[in-house]
Amino acid sequence: MAIQDVSVVLAHGAWADGSSWARVITALKALSVKVSAAPLPLTSLADDVAALNRSLDRTQGPIVLAGHAYAGAVIALARPERVKALVYVTALAPDEGEKVADVFYRLEQAPKLAPDNNGLIWLPDGAFATAFAQHASAEDRAVLTAVQRPISVNCITVPVGRPLWKDIPSWFLLAEDDRMIVPETQRYMAARMKAKIKTHAVDHTPSVTAPGAVVDIIRDAIRSVTSN
Repeated sequence: MAIQDVSVVLAHGAWADGSSWARVITALKALSVKVSAAPLPLTSLADDVAALNRSLDRTQGPIVLAGHAYAGAVIALARPERVKALVYVTALAPDEGEKVADVFYRLEQAPKLAPDNNGLIWLPDGAFATAFAQHASAEDRAVLTAVQRPISVNCITVPVGRPLWKDIPSWFLLAEDDRMIVPETQRYMAARMKAKIKTHAVDHTPSVTAPGAVVDIIRDAIRSVTSN
């Protein structure tokens, strides 16, 4: 099987959209990888899984699924038939019966955030520079702040089903400089998943600030699929 036979589908996390994968997409395209970014509504976990599955339906062949942050919970609930590998980019990986909030707030260092009157959680503008992407340029932070999309409490307060990482190989990019999901929590989840871990001194949004590291770990997952 060739690299061109594998489809890579990227899922963005909270406070982001598909544009957060721009540099990863262009790098994968340069390697002749079929890649798309699934648009998640961030309205409920079930809505996000349904949206991801619609994106999978638009692909062909075996799939490598990559999720950032909150989307780690989403990719683990995707329709499993063609998904051959999961890539967690400093992502959340609740186990069966856990809620996303359980792992996000496992340790006190995680930022405390509150929903507005519409049940939506917004990231304060200043947090993009201090926690979400502290390694990003001022220009990149300006864009991230401007395009941020809120996440509904319904995404993080429902128990998840059996995650795919129990059944298929997974990779985990562990961000040592992450100020949103603390490295100790990432290490705990990755070990529990028995994921192949790559550790980098990157912030919470390496798809923007260190895209090469993200591309490398996705390539590892693609190689595992093409060699089987």
